[in-house]
Amino acid sequence: MNTSPQHPWRTYLLLFISGIAFAVPAPAQSLKVTLLGTGSPQPRMDRFGPSILIEAGEKKLVFDCGRGAAQRIEQLKIPFTEIDALFLTHLHSDHVVGIPDLWLTGWARGRKVPMQVWGPAGTKAMMSHLAEAFEFDIQIRGEDDKVPVQAMAVLAKDIEQGVVYENAGIKVTAFTVDHGRVKPALGYRVDFGGHSVVLSGDTRFSENLIHYSEGVDLLIHEVIDPDAFRAKNPSVSAERFQAIVGHHTSAEQAGTIFSRVKPKLAVYSHIVPPGDASNLVPLTRKTYSGPLEVGEDLMSIDVGDKVVVHRAEKVN
Repeated sequence: MNTSPQHPWRTYLLLFISGIAFAVPAPAQSLKVTLLGTGSPQPRMDRFGPSILIEAGEKKLVFDCGRGAAQRIEQLKIPFTEIDALFLTHLHSDHVVGIPDLWLTGWARGRKVPMQVWGPAGTKAMMSHLAEAFEFDIQIRGEDDKVPVQAMAVLAKDIEQGVVYENAGIKVTAFTVDHGRVKPALGYRVDFGGHSVVLSGDTRFSENLIHYSEGVDLLIHEVIDPDAFRAKNPSVSAERFQAIVGHHTSAEQAGTIFSRVKPKLAVYSHIVPPGDASNLVPLTRKTYSGPLEVGEDLMSIDVGDKVVVHRAEKVN
C-alpha cells in the first residue's frame, strides 16, 4: 500500500459551455506561516522560544509553545480567542514552557472555551499536572473573577504518527522524527487548499521526515552549527557537546534533506546557537543550492501559488 502523503484534491467546478461540461479547478487557498520564536533554550530578546503559527482559512493553529509565544501572538494583534489548537512536537521544556501563559492568560483575553492540546505520549499527563500546579489560580479566577469553568479547562490528547486533525479543509499529519533519546518526537505536515507546510520539530537527519515532506511547498527545519556552539560554550564537556550535536541537524545535513525534498522554500528555525547565524547559509550551500531563508522572529511566509517571505521590522 502506498503510504506517501497525498495532496488533497482541489474542488472542481463544472462549467457548461455550449452544452459541453469542463472540469476547472477552483482557486487554491493559501497558508500563512508566522515564526513566533526561532530560538533555543538560551533566553534572548531577539529569538524567543520555538513556536510557529499557521493560519489556514479561518483556523489558527500553534505548533510548540516556547518562551514568549503569548507575547508574540499579542504583538500580531491576534485575539487569543482565535487560537484553535496547540500541537507539540515533543516535551522538552524550551518547547512547552510558554503553555501556562498562553493557556491561563487566555481568560483575560476573552477565551471562553477549553484550550485544545495535541502532542506525543505524555502530553495529557503534563497538562493534567499543570492544572494541579495552577489549581489555586484556577479556583480564584473562577470564584473572584467569575471566569467560566470551560475557559480554564484543557482538552489534551496523546497522539502518534498519522492524521491527527481534520477540520475546515485543513489536514494535520504527525510523523515521527529522530531526536536521539527523546522519544517520541514528532514533526508535522499541514495540508490546506492544495498547499503544504512541513515542520521538522527537533530532529537529527530523518528519512521519515523526507518521506512525509514529499511535494511540500515550505519546509521549516531546525539547525545546529557545531563550531559556533563550541565557540560559545567552551566549558561544555566533550561528551555533552557530542550529545547535543547528535540530537540535531547540521546545516550541511539539512542541505542534503532540502536537496532531496526540493521544497519551494526551505527555512531555518530553532537555531542553535541562537546568536550570529551568518554561517548557516554558506554551510548549507555545500549541499543545497535552492531557495533558503534563515528564520527570524515574526517572519511570515505566505504559501500560495508563490511562496513569499515578509520580514518583521521590529521583534522586541
